[in-house]
Amino acid sequence: MSTTALELTSDATMSTSTECVLPPVRGETGLSGADIAVVVVYFVAVIGIGIFAMCRAQRGTVTGYFLAGRSMFWLPVGASLFVSNIGSEHFIGLAGSGAAGGIGVGAWELNAILLLQLFGWVFIPVYMACGTTTMPEYLHKRFGRSRLRVYFAFLSLVLYIFTKCSVDLYTGGLFIQQSLKWDLYLSILILIIITGILTITGGLTAVIYTDTLQAFLMVGGGLVLMGKGFYDIGGFNALVRCYPKAIPKKLVLNETCGIPSPEAFRMLKDASDNDIPWAGFLLGQTPGSIWYWCTDQVIVQRALAAKSLSHAQGATLMAGLIKILPLFMMVMPGMISRVLYPDSVGCADPEECYKYCQSYAGCSNIAYPKLVLGIMPAGAAGLMMAVLIAALMSDLDSIFNSASTLFTIDIWKRFRKKASVRELMIVGRIFIAVMVGVAIAWVPVVKETQGGQVFLYIQEVTNYLAPPIAAVFLIAILWPRCNEQGAFWGLMAGLVTGVTRLILIFIWPAPGRCGEPDTRPAILKDFQYMYFAMLLFWLTTIVAVIVSLLTKPPPSDKLHRTTFWTRKAKSGEDNPTFYDLSATGTEELGVALDKGSSEPALTDDKGSVDLTGSVFNIDESPAQNSQLSEASRKRSLVRRFADWLCGFNLSAAEMRKQAEQERKLVKIQSLEQNRVAFIGLNVGMVALLCIGTFLYFFWSVWAPEYAKRIQGST
Repeated sequence: MSTTALELTSDATMSTSTECVLPPVRGETGLSGADIAVVVVYFVAVIGIGIFAMCRAQRGTVTGYFLAGRSMFWLPVGASLFVSNIGSEHFIGLAGSGAAGGIGVGAWELNAILLLQLFGWVFIPVYMACGTTTMPEYLHKRFGRSRLRVYFAFLSLVLYIFTKCSVDLYTGGLFIQQSLKWDLYLSILILIIITGILTITGGLTAVIYTDTLQAFLMVGGGLVLMGKGFYDIGGFNALVRCYPKAIPKKLVLNETCGIPSPEAFRMLKDASDNDIPWAGFLLGQTPGSIWYWCTDQVIVQRALAAKSLSHAQGATLMAGLIKILPLFMMVMPGMISRVLYPDSVGCADPEECYKYCQSYAGCSNIAYPKLVLGIMPAGAAGLMMAVLIAALMSDLDSIFNSASTLFTIDIWKRFRKKASVRELMIVGRIFIAVMVGVAIAWVPVVKETQGGQVFLYIQEVTNYLAPPIAAVFLIAILWPRCNEQGAFWGLMAGLVTGVTRLILIFIWPAPGRCGEPDTRPAILKDFQYMYFAMLLFWLTTIVAVIVSLLTKPPPSDKLHRTTFWTRKAKSGEDNPTFYDLSATGTEELGVALDKGSSEPALTDDKGSVDLTGSVFNIDESPAQNSQLSEASRKRSLVRRFADWLCGFNLSAAEMRKQAEQERKLVKIQSLEQNRVAFIGLNVGMVALLCIGTFLYFFWSVWAPEYAKRIQGST
């Protein structure tokens, strides 16, 4: 069969069915003046919200900057959970995978519905009860030694670079480059600068406020594009009929590249399928997803900003409900784009693909921007541009804020044990700037990885490193007998195995072009990465259990309020108080109680104000206020500006706010819940679990049969 013959067959197929007569579509023409005006208004709104958050947020304390003062109610927290997950790689990646292979990639979104409830009902109560701020810190509280804490912090930062920052920059730059015809590096630089400024100045409060705006923008814009796309092609039934016929005119000799899968409308496929096998996904991909949804700092930090356990659980319910939408507003629009633009979005010949998107591996990643620029009217295309920018910025500001938290509390404090609050606040901001520099330097590497399906690339790399982390956290929370030695050697066994596989896939990469022979060893070619993730998970679990049983059990103080079964334990003589003022222990953050004094230590050895004294007994006398004011006046102009930028206020009023903020932690850590809220939340959780399970069944069993009937009737 020759390329020419396939070209004629494709044309004939599309013309013999009147059901697939599609409306004329225009080529992308870039953004109009009205579109650019919408984008400018969006930027002004985001910056305004950031400034508002900067002015009202308690940014001068660790909990104020990194955890928004733990004062957020469920709506902004739920919106932030959703937006922190849905970045530009989802709009580009999910739509691209939908264009390339159908609805299967939507399984990750349905999986999130279930795992968010696991997070809200099993993990979050433990994190709140033991007063944790970061995930490495939880490991330190649970197991005692610092090696697990430092290892997890470094690994998290590595994962952020390889699976988050890099992909976000590429996918965001891809859309901007196609829309505005700007230089890729200039576009990325401008976005990073705005995002970095927003995060540096406002902390998590600014991030959550802007995420709330962006959540409404993303959902609204995504649904508008989805509705317009379905309207243009004639509805869902038309998509079912036309997608299998969306074949490019130029194919590769004796290859199936460019021909849509007959299983495009089945979500979980046969256990031997190489893309989304049902057994591999449920048993192997799920541990990788548990790492993300239950132990990743970006996600956990949002939930810990809630004012109570009830608000945190309400946020997971809200985020889980919204996670139903990406299948319809991202995956299916990608499929619609392929139907409308089969020659470019569905290209198979490497030379043709390079002509359309400068990639030899395929152009499915341009499906979403192609659809936006092709069918949306002036102004509306600008709205979608703002949606993509919102996705990019929300993901980046989440990463920057969470990464700075990990670095400041879990790495910097290892080397600077006596760092003051001021130093921690400044170091957190400086590290964001460093992250910005690293992200920009990584752009050339990102550009080289633009071929293939971005979303599946993220999942594969994650599944070589994340399952051991998920295993250790699950064991730590659910099995009190697990000790530090078991957790550490379980992680090491999983790490060595996962990194070995990761190195091998870089030595023997999968074929990048249609028609290239697959010369990889069988261990790579035939051992699908989801099944490998399952192996990693159980290897880590088995090693951790065996080592724990062969060594001493953990001391009782390490189990106090750090497991699911002891989360409500009361403090007694044999147990330390569960109230912990700081993120890493009172002696570490420098904001703890000085139990031997009722007065705050106002000066350190350098003559500057220090908050290492008590924050509970603030003397409101004129003498103390005068002393604070005098210390404030002695600072240089540059230092005063830096303190203002960081939100570090020396006034007694600000110190009283900090004391009140710390008092709130007592109630949060008690896990108290109103009875009506408790019942309502649990009913909602059960209902959402039922909805998620039903959707899995619907799209994996009933929908494929329906699609076959529709396709067979044409």
